Amino acid sequence: MYAVFKRELFSFLSSMVAYITIGIFLLVSSLLLWFFPDTSLLDYGYAELGGFFSLVPYLFMFLIPAITMRSFAEERREGTYELLITKPITLWQIIMAKYFASLVLVLFALIPTLVYYYSISELGFPKGNIDSGAVIGSYIGLFLLGSAFTSIGIFASSLTKNQVIAFVICASLCAFAFLGFDYTSQIIALQKFETTITAFGINEHYISISRGVLDTRDLIYFISFSALFLLFTKLIMGGKK
Repeated sequence: MYAVFKRELFSFLSSMVAYITIGIFLLVSSLLLWFFPDTSLLDYGYAELGGFFSLVPYLFMFLIPAITMRSFAEERREGTYELLITKPITLWQIIMAKYFASLVLVLFALIPTLVYYYSISELGFPKGNIDSGAVIGSYIGLFLLGSAFTSIGIFASSLTKNQVIAFVICASLCAFAFLGFDYTSQIIALQKFETTITAFGINEHYISISRGVLDTRDLIYFISFSALFLLFTKLIMGGKK
């Protein structure tokens, strides 16, 4: 499993796609955070990163599909998947290796954003006047959100040999999982079930963790969500095998 994980990670890092994708993510988040009038923290007047953590899930809907779209799609298009499954490794180990490699790349994209926390802490009056607990909780929430989106990306990549189609499927599923249940709950006929419906969506649990309180129900939700899509991936790839 480690060999597949290492191969997947280094094959991505050896291409310009990884650096361009992560670079665009950091550039767009920086522009939104510091320069665009409607989202700029400098115009907001408070030393907190709530706006940043509200924007990143939408950026993830494009970053993570770009990272995961090649996982199985490229293997099947180039014919290397047939060679991979003949190795002494189980299908679960292949899936998990690709999942963790993609998740590490998501983590690489998040680490540079810690500069924003330091900057806001220095700009606060007095210095250090920032709710560190909420920031830590929000970063944990972002990582869990990234893990959920990554599982969707691995699943989408298993459905097709075309990376562009895998990207579109993943972005669509991520958008629905994050926002779809909230919008569905606003339908007049379903408003009396609003609380139940929104509980199925990622956004509800992400907001809960972002408050700085780690609830076991939210952790179980994200773990179960990721496990479910990885199981779907195994069923798809197992059938094709």
